[in-house]
Amino acid sequence: MTNNTGTAPLSVEVTRQEMHSRLIDMRGWGQSDGPYEVEGRVVDRKPHEFKSPNGFKVVPAGEPIHDMGVKLVFDSEMLVREVSTFTAAAPYGDCLSAGQTIQTLKGLRIGAGWGAEVRKRLGREQSCTHLMELLFPMATVALQTLIRFRADVVRRNWPAFYTGPKDKSDPT
Repeated sequence: MTNNTGTAPLSVEVTRQEMHSRLIDMRGWGQSDGPYEVEGRVVDRKPHEFKSPNGFKVVPAGEPIHDMGVKLVFDSEMLVREVSTFTAAAPYGDCLSAGQTIQTLKGLRIGAGWGAEVRKRLGREQSCTHLMELLFPMATVALQTLIRFRADVVRRNWPAFYTGPKDKSDPT
């Protein structure tokens, strides 16, 4: 078979069928009372009925299998002050208690070594994999949340080291 140009097609057209959908949403905020927060959420769905491997839970097609998240409250020094989790949907009972182990992140600094320390404190046996996996990119979102704040602090306290955009009223 040839196409309109007279040449043989390079590949055979295949059809695809969605088997799984994962939506990850991450957001960072500044709070009116000073601290900052970052929240990560994961929602997994299947376009067909899902039966948990242990057989105890059946999730209808299109309904969330996982709908869970983590919120970290941190200060301008990137120190985690509060940790909370939520689980609106999970296929296993163990998922519901996973939020307790994440409390071990209180006092940890978001920055270099974050991922290794999260793995150390929340290894697979100790916490929910889905919640733990959210914590790695949440560090980047936390850093992005503070970018404007950090630039303003440098400009105000150490202007010789400030490399951001110049203030329009700055005569230099």
